[in-house]
Amino acid sequence: MLMDIRLPEMVGLTAARKIRELPRADAKEVPIIAMTANAFDDDRRKSEEAGMNGHLAKPIEPELLYSTLAGAVSPREKPDAEM
Repeated sequence: MLMDIRLPEMVGLTAARKIRELPRADAKEVPIIAMTANAFDDDRRKSEEAGMNGHLAKPIEPELLYSTLAGAVSPREKPDAEM
């Protein structure tokens, strides 16, 4: 999901945290990518701390969008149970 940081009713960072806290099996896994004009390192850090999987600053570069989306939806490796 692409999440704007400056939502009218709730800040996107708060929305992402609330999604991650939901009592659903997929709440921790659904990809959430910030799409925002906030482009500083501190903004990126806040997105990560809120549980977002990526941070894209506007104006969006198509290739960066595609690679970020691909990274967010690609199957994650599961740890080897024998290790």
